[in-house]
Amino acid sequence: MTNKYKIPETHPHFRLNKRYFTNAELKEVAYSYIKEGEPFEQQIGSFLLDWLKSTSFIEVSTSGSTGKPKKIRLQKQHMINSALATSKFFKLPAHTKALMCLPAEYIAGKMMLVRAMFLGWQLDTVPPSSNPLDQVFKVYDFSAMTPFQLDNSIARLHLVKKMIIGGGVVSPRIVKMLAEVDAKIYETYGMTETCSHIAARRLNPVKKKKPGKAFKLLPSISIAQDERGCLIIKAPNILEQEIITNDVVEIITYKKFIWKGRYDNVINSGGIKLYPEEIERKINKILDHRFFITSMPDDSLGEKLVLFVEDDFSEETLDHLKKSIDDLKSLDKYERPKKIYLVEKFEETPNGKIHREHTLKSKVS
Repeated sequence: MTNKYKIPETHPHFRLNKRYFTNAELKEVAYSYIKEGEPFEQQIGSFLLDWLKSTSFIEVSTSGSTGKPKKIRLQKQHMINSALATSKFFKLPAHTKALMCLPAEYIAGKMMLVRAMFLGWQLDTVPPSSNPLDQVFKVYDFSAMTPFQLDNSIARLHLVKKMIIGGGVVSPRIVKMLAEVDAKIYETYGMTETCSHIAARRLNPVKKKKPGKAFKLLPSISIAQDERGCLIIKAPNILEQEIITNDVVEIITYKKFIWKGRYDNVINSGGIKLYPEEIERKINKILDHRFFITSMPDDSLGEKLVLFVEDDFSEETLDHLKKSIDDLKSLDKYERPKKIYLVEKFEETPNGKIHREHTLKSKVS
């Protein structure tokens, strides 16, 4: 049986590309976007039509970065509650000028629209691209980007006062470049199932301190760990039931945790547990290209650590890379790759994240 649900009316201060719309008017906008809009506008139109249906939920696709993409149902009220938590945590009241430069196909883009409609934001949309600020000539209070977009936008970050980054790990190289940036930049932790982020950490703290490693929880969220050391999320305002993740964490306080890596990525090499994400953070200091750490079967070790780098193959490049890794003092002997693969182009998920498993299969098998 379909649950009937009355969508709350849009906030009186809500603006989409400078115009206010009621729910009824938004439906007309959605139809025109789908019929006449650019591809990114068609995605916005499609989401708005789903949102304005009388069902209590919408169906969304997970990103597929940590497994096969799947369809899940999110309660619309949970999405509104998530928007309210974001507003409180980041101090983003009505009249916030926000820029949407992520596709509405995925949760991060959908939530920008929900926040604008129910918090009373003035939202402008631009085509999602690798350089979303290139055609922007006004200052915004808030925006959300991927690490790749952030990397290409460093020189224009004065146009955004607060920025959240999600959909991938922000490299130490980028964090270093953010030290002199006035905008407040936050890395977020979350997933489709939690209606976007449930925690965040500042990447460029004031007074030139080093960025803290710990993520701080948004309001009305509590956490625990299972026997594997993985994060359990309890959030009655945005979840039907608690989520047991595959993210290995260290809980600092009831409100803070440090993310160590994915449990399903843990490599057991000769009885030593290795976390690829921790090793990647160290190698990031010497590598500008995309890369990832994974494992391959090994007769003596069980699993051996290997490094994949997105780069054209040459003996010179390989030798230089090996020497740079050998010289990296932060890596202990178990964390040094047993083999390095140079791959011209990585396999990707539908929304542009590296698909480790497919890349490994296609390049090595």
